[in-house]
Amino acid sequence: MADYGKIEYFVIDVDGTMTDAGIYYDDSGNELKKFCTKDAAGFFTAHAVGMKIIVLTGRECKAVTRRMQEMSVEYICQNIKDKKNFLISFLKEHGIEKEQLGYIGDDLNDLPAMSLAGFVGCPKDSCEEILERADYVSDYCGGSGAVRDIICHVLKERGQWDEAIRQVYKL
Repeated sequence: MADYGKIEYFVIDVDGTMTDAGIYYDDSGNELKKFCTKDAAGFFTAHAVGMKIIVLTGRECKAVTRRMQEMSVEYICQNIKDKKNFLISFLKEHGIEKEQLGYIGDDLNDLPAMSLAGFVGCPKDSCEEILERADYVSDYCGGSGAVRDIICHVLKERGQWDEAIRQVYKL
């Protein structure tokens, strides 16, 4: 069982987690992605309680950079083919322990890196292996608010959700 109180960082995958896993190309060859605006509340509330976000994706896309900058993401790590080895180095460099790390992903390329996290969440349309590994499975599909739901779950378990939304949205 994950110790929600120790999570200080969230690693979040992009395709299939923050998006619907579709990849769109325009006539000029630009890659386009559709992000769920509801996930923004998850990012902002995580930041409000002092959590840091690490976006870790195997692809590289200007749309990801732009959206993650809008979300004030601390670490945008793109074009990472071996997520586990990248994360091993990242954790060591930053002195991050397993219990401090939450991971949100949806597919097989996330599975090895998930072993480095103390908590794993995933969208409900994740692959079978991820669904079996997850500590929490969102009721939402990737690209439809799953990231927000997972972060909300963690913050509610910590008793921080209500205060975080009051702080972010001045309620």
